[in-house]
Amino acid sequence: MLKLGVLNDQSGPYRGNGGPGSVACVKQAVQEFASQHGLNVEVISADHQGKPDIGLGIARQWFDQGVDVAMDFQNSAIALAVAGLAREKDKIALPCNAGTAELTGKQCSPNTIHWAYDTYMLARTVGGATVKTGGDTWFFITADYAFGHALESSTTNFIKKAGGRVLGDINMPFPSNDFSSALLRAQMSGAKVIGFANAGTDTVNCIKQAAEFGISQHNTKMAALLLMINDVHALGLNTAHGLLLANVFYWDLNDRTRAFAKRVQTSVGAMPTMSQAACYGAALHYMKAAAEMGVADIKKSGRAAVARMKAMPVDDEPFGRCRIRDDGRVLHTAYLFEVKKPDESTKPWDYYKLVATVPPDEAWRPLADGGCPFVRT
Repeated sequence: MLKLGVLNDQSGPYRGNGGPGSVACVKQAVQEFASQHGLNVEVISADHQGKPDIGLGIARQWFDQGVDVAMDFQNSAIALAVAGLAREKDKIALPCNAGTAELTGKQCSPNTIHWAYDTYMLARTVGGATVKTGGDTWFFITADYAFGHALESSTTNFIKKAGGRVLGDINMPFPSNDFSSALLRAQMSGAKVIGFANAGTDTVNCIKQAAEFGISQHNTKMAALLLMINDVHALGLNTAHGLLLANVFYWDLNDRTRAFAKRVQTSVGAMPTMSQAACYGAALHYMKAAAEMGVADIKKSGRAAVARMKAMPVDDEPFGRCRIRDDGRVLHTAYLFEVKKPDESTKPWDYYKLVATVPPDEAWRPLADGGCPFVRT
């Protein structure tokens, strides 16, 4: 039997963009693939409560009890810790909801494959592409911890490379509830774009309070560097319209994404986020490798299983056809979206209009720049 463990935030501020929805997407992949290919697959899940020690403890217990794959995570520190543990125990880590690009950089592992987003892609897609569409002056409101600072720093680099300027920034404790002074300071800077280098409820609160101040009515764009469709749904189009964001998946992008979303919407309880879709894709690709290698062989070595997964082309409904690079980075196409105005939306969950498409060879950090120690470039 193959055992997949979905480890994520099931009770905290990020529950909606992963949580039970990620578990549902993994189970959907198993339901659709496993029995048809003679596989017996068990899916378990746990809530790490956003605490690295708890997350690592759960993963260690799982691996010791025969779990083959730990996945999702919703926390960069937990993702890095579990990736290290998977390498130590020759198991598999599949981050689908973790921002740090170090997972395929200096802390890369031959036992890890990184799905969905990372800070480099978010910065490249939102920063560089937005400057090209006219948003050439920025002010950042940044969560004062490693993820927020990495996101601001990376985005700043792309803004400058594209010919833009950063007029200022302000660091906010994480989490925060009151962003009024930060937003007023950002507005007074005269920046064309206010960038939110934060996530979850912090980003949602920023957007709500910006709407209360009428900031978007003064020709100021707002860019959320990490925002998912469940957050837009909670905000509503009256509040979120005009917002710029990056994604590697949108349910209404094409016929294949719509077919996938329709099948999982009921079990997820919403249209799937890019990370929930990535959990489906990661589980499916692992099972395809298991069908090729055989259950006994794929369970022998996580490193060998990951090598087989890298050698196989990825082709699924959420992301189409893409490939996995030697450092473990899944090379998705990335998209810059703008949230629609209420009168532009014609059906439920019709929230995004496409602003720019960033091909894989541009969206992700070049292999030679990552510093992955086991990859020769």
